[in-house]
Amino acid sequence: MDNQIKKIGILTSGGDAPGMNASIRAIVRTAIKNNIEVVGFMRGYEGLINCDYINLDNKSVSEIMQRGGTILLSARCKEMMTDEGKQKAVKVCKDLNIDALVVIGGDGSLTGALHLSKLGVKVMGIPGTIDLDLACSEYTVGFDTAVNTAMEAINKIRDTSSSHERCTIIEVMGRNCGAIALWCGLINGAEEVLIPERPDVTEEEVIELIENNRKNGKISNVIVLAEGFTKVEPHEFAKKIEKITGIETRATVLGHLQRGGAPTAVDRMHASMMGYRAVDELLKGNINKIMIYKNGKYDDIDLEEGLKATRTYDNSLYEIIKTFA
Repeated sequence: MDNQIKKIGILTSGGDAPGMNASIRAIVRTAIKNNIEVVGFMRGYEGLINCDYINLDNKSVSEIMQRGGTILLSARCKEMMTDEGKQKAVKVCKDLNIDALVVIGGDGSLTGALHLSKLGVKVMGIPGTIDLDLACSEYTVGFDTAVNTAMEAINKIRDTSSSHERCTIIEVMGRNCGAIALWCGLINGAEEVLIPERPDVTEEEVIELIENNRKNGKISNVIVLAEGFTKVEPHEFAKKIEKITGIETRATVLGHLQRGGAPTAVDRMHASMMGYRAVDELLKGNINKIMIYKNGKYDDIDLEEGLKATRTYDNSLYEIIKTFA
């Protein structure tokens, strides 16, 4: 490989996702094998703008693959949204002789990378978000762990719900994407799933479903609610269901529980491969790309093109959930 890259910077930005550390490790180990120096910017773009960094070597990324979160920490950075902030970031890259910057994060983080690329910084993106809301890739780092975490929590809640003959509303994360909710709806046998992609579902329809299920002998109901389905506030809806149906109803918001914990084998595998490929592509002279996983293969896509891609909603998974309910 024609190595024109001598120094790489890494940052993790936005919401943390299990598997980010596996990507960091893969980037560092691959870079060092190719005699490339690596620095990690702390707290995402905030660290980049403020020149807050650490040197990364084989020892510093030892035994981090199994850890959730990110050793580089993460933060939201409003300053990066300003022209002044972007110029500061570019200057730091120049002052530190950073030949390329690898950004691990979601659409907001990768949009920041796009801005830097237009100002002359060579960048490479790795999709790190539990939400699975980047249309350009069928996989994003952290999604599998988040789903497994939510699945285990819902399993436990279902046991209690059945024991007390309750209805339970469980809110999962996902921002404006219903992927986590849909997956959990299927694998946890939910009676209903409320997602932003299907905004026309009403509270009255859900209540009617619960009443009919009780009449047909079903002793408990689990409703999985995506946080992006803003028509429903879980605790208020639980009160409404109980008042109308007389069925004891509880609401549980899983929240940031889904972001933490040791990444699954799937997340470790994909995150590691994307980290390796990010460095590999830089060594080949490819820049300003997003590492993606599509049609069973690892690939990359132009950064701007990838961010412009729009998600198309496929209703088939929801229809299968309703078939099983």
